Amino acid sequence: MIARKNVCVIGAGVSGLAAAKAFKARGHDVTIIERSADLGGVWEPARSYPDVQTQSPKDLYRYTDKAMPDAYPEWPKGPQVYAYLADYARSHDLTRLTRLNTTVRSMQRRADGKPGWTLDLETGDGARREDFDFVAVCTGQFNEPQTLSLPGEDQFKAAGGAIMHSSKYNDATLAKGRNIVVLGGSKSATDIAVNAVRSGARSVTIVFREPVWRIPYFIGGLINFKRILYIRAQEQMFASWGIGPLSRLAHMLAKPFVWANWRGLESLLKAQLKLGKCNMVPKERIEDGVNCSVPIATPDFYPMVADGRIKAVLGTFDHYEPNTIVASGGERIAADVAILAIGYKLGVPFLSDTDRAKLVDPDGQYRLYRLIANPDLPDMGFVGFNSSFCTVLCADMAAHWLVRYADRQLARQPSDREMRDNIEMMLRFKRVERPAAGVYGGLCVAPYHFKHFDELLADIGATRRKRSALAEMFTPPDADAYGDFLASAPVYQAG
Repeated sequence: MIARKNVCVIGAGVSGLAAAKAFKARGHDVTIIERSADLGGVWEPARSYPDVQTQSPKDLYRYTDKAMPDAYPEWPKGPQVYAYLADYARSHDLTRLTRLNTTVRSMQRRADGKPGWTLDLETGDGARREDFDFVAVCTGQFNEPQTLSLPGEDQFKAAGGAIMHSSKYNDATLAKGRNIVVLGGSKSATDIAVNAVRSGARSVTIVFREPVWRIPYFIGGLINFKRILYIRAQEQMFASWGIGPLSRLAHMLAKPFVWANWRGLESLLKAQLKLGKCNMVPKERIEDGVNCSVPIATPDFYPMVADGRIKAVLGTFDHYEPNTIVASGGERIAADVAILAIGYKLGVPFLSDTDRAKLVDPDGQYRLYRLIANPDLPDMGFVGFNSSFCTVLCADMAAHWLVRYADRQLARQPSDREMRDNIEMMLRFKRVERPAAGVYGGLCVAPYHFKHFDELLADIGATRRKRSALAEMFTPPDADAYGDFLASAPVYQAG
């Protein structure tokens, strides 16, 4: 008999909903703690900037048991994704389990010696302390906005200027008639720059450290990028972890062909996006940077840079002056609004320093088996830390794995020693063999989606029915198929 657990899910975004549904479906009592006033995480309307849309097509950005509506465009807008998540929560009766406007201040092992954690919670009504048998941390990588403090901020604001994180740019009328300066090179930075132009800004400048490869929705204007970058054939161009001598030899022999493939893609992107005209040709080889930080090219961004509607400045902010931002190269930029598209802090702030040291190494790399669990932090798991462009599918797979891990119902239930050995192997892979895999604390499965999913399915004990060789090699991940695979795993119920 599997004992029913009192489970706390921290976060009501994509990952939190996946975890809550998975634990609830197995018969556990679930409480979702969300510090915001609404569910949705980054898709919560209050946190979404105008015109935000998914980087992945809707058939990749979905749960295994619920497709996005047929009426949605291939790349849904923010309000559509929010509506999809809200409907998912309602359909699985998760809304009533959610406590909004509730913040986890700290957590520690239960003092009564029982398994689980004691959480210190804060609400508008005050503080309270609660015990849980298991905690699923689902705060993800877009939790706490990064801050940047520079000289001259007070003078800039006194002259009427505004400084805000990109998550606070949620009203397009803010840009009308003003000089907008965006700091950052992410998709949110380019999205906001384009939106500011369309919203009637007097001028728009984007300041970024270095050009990066960006992938258009349609490569060559014809081929959906998922059919090139989300297939096993592309994934196998990269040597992955844990491979043997024969696989390493095969990769060595294929190097000239793989090199030619990437040079061809680079040439195509340079021509399609007019990178030379924009003076934005990256120095790094595209294959050396394929990970979760490769952004999608915002439609119209490069044309706007090419014709001068967006001015691109290489560098960063040095300091502020009244009505002016001075860049690190000395360039003075007229500015009324500074938008900091500089990302989010990665971390789990409610863990104690002792527990955080067990989770994160001094160089920022996370110690997580399958990017989900740490043997030195029992009765706890992480959903959504296996970051990817198909974020929802990754979170869904991790949630199914985690509930079985918590109930000791994995077909390949790892011992603590096996987990530690695997973690060390993966850390070496990220630090030595493929440093690009170390971005975001090593919490990125790209470009190894299929291998990651294969490992999770094997652990779960699911049967992955193979299709034809061509379909296996050249078809993107199919959420419906993964739903069928998960359904083939042994069935059990807590209680």
